[in-house]
Amino acid sequence: MWPVKEKIIVFDTTLRDGEQSPGASLNVQEKVEIARQLEKLGVDVIEAGFPASSPLQLEAVKRVSAESTAIVTALARAVENDITAAWKALSQAKKPRIHTFIGTSDIHIAGKFGSDRYGVSLQEKRQTILNMAVDAVTFAKTFTPDVEFSAEDAGRTDQVYLAEIIEAVIAAGATTVNIPDTTGYTWPSEFGRKIADLHSRVSNIANAVISVHCHNDLGLAVANSLSALEHGARQVECSMNGIGERAGNASLEEIVMALKVRSDLHNFYTGIVTEELYNTSRMVSTFTGIIIQPNKAIVGDNAFSHESGIHQDGMLKNRQTYEVMKPESVGVPQTSIVLGRHSGKHGLKSRLHALGYDVQDQELEVVYKRFVDVADKKKEVFDDDLRVLMGDERKKPQSAYELDYLHINSGTASIPTATVRISHKGQIFEESAIGDGPVDACFRAIERALSIESMVTSYSVRSTTAGRQALGEALVRIRDKNVSFNGRGVSTDIIEASAKAYLQALGLRQHHFENNITETIEHGV
Repeated sequence: MWPVKEKIIVFDTTLRDGEQSPGASLNVQEKVEIARQLEKLGVDVIEAGFPASSPLQLEAVKRVSAESTAIVTALARAVENDITAAWKALSQAKKPRIHTFIGTSDIHIAGKFGSDRYGVSLQEKRQTILNMAVDAVTFAKTFTPDVEFSAEDAGRTDQVYLAEIIEAVIAAGATTVNIPDTTGYTWPSEFGRKIADLHSRVSNIANAVISVHCHNDLGLAVANSLSALEHGARQVECSMNGIGERAGNASLEEIVMALKVRSDLHNFYTGIVTEELYNTSRMVSTFTGIIIQPNKAIVGDNAFSHESGIHQDGMLKNRQTYEVMKPESVGVPQTSIVLGRHSGKHGLKSRLHALGYDVQDQELEVVYKRFVDVADKKKEVFDDDLRVLMGDERKKPQSAYELDYLHINSGTASIPTATVRISHKGQIFEESAIGDGPVDACFRAIERALSIESMVTSYSVRSTTAGRQALGEALVRIRDKNVSFNGRGVSTDIIEASAKAYLQALGLRQHHFENNITETIEHGV
């Protein structure tokens, strides 16, 4: 037994870096809902967004800040405007933290600070960046005592220079210093040595918490994070389901369960309520539209499934033969059948609350009506059905397109034809079209009815639960002006689900451009 256990601070960046997954944009209410669940999960720090990037991001951080009792942080480049915007969003937080960053590797310096105004030589540019980092931390400290600094692309930053800049920002008042492997380039042993070396080089390193933020480009994000903890890091930045830029971030559930299951190898613990991992994972998947791969560790559908006869035999005799943890320890339900057509609003609300959704009376009326529609078509309603219903409801923009009517004529000897009737802001639009198949015909009819053209970049359909009566979930991604929009539709009829998904994506696009929502600032770390 270890004499004293050390707590690892879990910094969740699902709402910031996780949302940067292509097409995974979250609206304000979805961010608030996920933040509530993250707090229930027990994360220590919630990175709620990048306020300077858009009014929507600022409002989302403000809403999360007002509700959360966890530390809430907002990202800001090392410039005063960003830091001011971050504080504007965080000012109502009970425990606010400003997280400022700047690129420190020679590659980032050449790419972002190539202008001579930052200096002519590499050494001059490095000094300018160090000064900017110190100034940013000093300015952030005028708003809150809790300031985190990140040396972007620290994994590829010269170690002597990295130590110099870390020492300078700690002297300026940074309470947390983050060492990101921004490109997922480093090797676990290499990254561990980098953290250990900083402990020996930086004279004031004991005055700050060392954090790490690892990306998964080579599939090493979790391994790098664990190696860093072994060598002196005490905060780990991660996201649910490992979502994030490119190949994603270190997976929160994998790090937490690795620490818990292999507690014999270290003296660390986290405050995570592991029984909430599954619910949190499914909520994030539902709201972002990013499907969890079946073989995903901890939360994938196959994580606790056994098909091989040898495995099944071993499991029946002793679960420990092929499982290193119990499904219940991460919140995987033994059964997900919960409700049917005779269930009332109270039962529905109670089950939604258990799944992590806070539904008030007005929204409950809408959700219950949709629940009854599903229950009338199915004998059983599953937890995943409810998650999909909630995701579909919460994703709707205020001025959503509504599918009032859909008729499909299709067969092996006929040309697929679709007729749709759509309501929007009190107006009715109706059109018919033919297509290569029923879904294509449906999409073409919608485009003709609304006089809209769009580029569909991704389309998929899946069943959310088992059985012939399973709900079909359609996911459609469209792209316009280099911005992607995800739509999700749910129905026992996959053509109807596809139409709803396409209309939702179109509605989100319209809402985006009508409200002039822009996110032009490059997201870092």
